[in-house]
Amino acid sequence: MVAGRQIKRTQEMLTRREYLKYTAMAGTALAVHPGLAKALEAGDLLKRAIPSSGQEIPMVGLGSSATFSSVARSEDVSALRNVLATLFDNGGSVFDTAPSYGASEKVAGQLVQDLDATEKVFWATKVNVAGRGGGTADPVAARAQIERSFDFIGKDPIDLVQVHNLGDIPVQMGILKELREEGRLRHIGVTVTRASRYAELAKVMRGEPVDFIGVDYAVDNRESDELILPLAEELGIAVLVYVPFGRRRLFSRVAGIDLPEWAADFDAYSWAQFFLKFIISHPAVTAVTPATSKPKNMLDNLGAAVGKLPDAVTRKRMAELIDALPSA
Repeated sequence: MVAGRQIKRTQEMLTRREYLKYTAMAGTALAVHPGLAKALEAGDLLKRAIPSSGQEIPMVGLGSSATFSSVARSEDVSALRNVLATLFDNGGSVFDTAPSYGASEKVAGQLVQDLDATEKVFWATKVNVAGRGGGTADPVAARAQIERSFDFIGKDPIDLVQVHNLGDIPVQMGILKELREEGRLRHIGVTVTRASRYAELAKVMRGEPVDFIGVDYAVDNRESDELILPLAEELGIAVLVYVPFGRRRLFSRVAGIDLPEWAADFDAYSWAQFFLKFIISHPAVTAVTPATSKPKNMLDNLGAAVGKLPDAVTRKRMAELIDALPSA
């Protein structure tokens, strides 16, 4: 569907300056905070180091589930070209995907290559042929799935592969450790987004030499802060945060409510930035990867990685504000 198409960026997408001028974000956040436009134009995003390697990555990236995945199944993927170009053109690099996200990994891999961005992207994908139910993974199938990931992105080594949903850790983590030892993977990890499995995740964190975990965390979903995030900080494990908006739950909760004026004290000028800054201000969090298929949302999200971050007292105030609202 996408293979073989070259991207004519000057014809098919807005330039960064045009995005800053014409998007909804430009009419609000950028108008009140001109330093944000300057920082984005310079690609000057907040970064955090991966503890095991020291590599620094921008703290806001892009995920490929949800709407991104839906658009990837369509015939017209121009929106995905533009959202990826917006990520890269404004200093972002972290892109999180998985074989289970439909066509997302294949389509995004081709688009990244068409954008000549394989060296810019921090490509984070996953492996799981065991399913969610704790089944057994066929090592041949697991290796084949990983090799397809190499083919999709066209780079070797891949920056990060994680065992998705804690699937058959002995088999699949064993394969990832081999590939890291061979130099084909820079980092390896494991993911889970269900609090009922946090104890299992903690056991893996303590027992396996993982560089990363991927876990759910949001201003109204803070259970991972009780065990998982402190443990990651203690063990020196990088954290990718998933589901930062609770799918659309958080936006539903604040619908019709103005952003509090005090959000400007930590350079948040939209609800998305408010939610994301809460996450990346946690000392254990390395990056957050909200999914979107809209360039203006990508730009808005990147704004969370610019300027000041809330301190511990402000984070408590942020959580209390959201907790006081009706559940979506």
